[in-house]
Amino acid sequence: MASESATVVSNTGNLMKYMNLDQRGRIQAEYVWIDSNGGTRSKTKTLFKPVTSVDELPEWNFDGSSTNQAPGDNSDVYLRPVAYYPDPFRQGDNILVLCETWDADGSPNKFNYRHEANRLMETNADEGFWFGLEQEYTLLGTDGWPYGWPRGGFPGAQGPYYCGVGTGKVYCRDIVEAHYRACLYAGINISGINAEVMPSQWEYQVGPCPGIDSKFCQISDNEIS
Repeated sequence: MASESATVVSNTGNLMKYMNLDQRGRIQAEYVWIDSNGGTRSKTKTLFKPVTSVDELPEWNFDGSSTNQAPGDNSDVYLRPVAYYPDPFRQGDNILVLCETWDADGSPNKFNYRHEANRLMETNADEGFWFGLEQEYTLLGTDGWPYGWPRGGFPGAQGPYYCGVGTGKVYCRDIVEAHYRACLYAGINISGINAEVMPSQWEYQVGPCPGIDSKFCQISDNEIS
């Protein structure tokens, strides 16, 4: 009988046998949007040719009552593509599509904060908005404990870990490097990474990006993460 851990950890070898199959000219477009809690949701749509412009991407919809973005008696919420990026997971011509959410009456969904932000930035474009973002994060095992920490205990005092190099100072750098390369592949304006002050804690930076592009970069990077 398979152990419990075997049911939650994917088998990459088996997956890759299928990921390398010919798609016969069709494209997988992963539509991504922000839900009512600020988290990301996504669903996949098949397209029949490579995309060269965001205007070529069709609108789509989802059940907003399942994401707390619409009531059950009027649950359709519409996805309007606003940007797309090469998909570093599926690669090829497959893409990640970032979307705004709109209600059936043609108004922005109440959780569509990007729409108003973009309106303000376009109105005040002469100000020349530029943004830079940084995100710190900690990598945890399936038991919820940070990698590199002794079970039931704590690591040594801060000091050797920040921008550290080598065994016992940094952990899971392969994951960090994979994330960095995936962002570069997708065209995210990621500007750097570094190990932080705690074992298994890392940071990455995105930007500078003009105007609303900074939000695109952040959402895309979260999806890649």
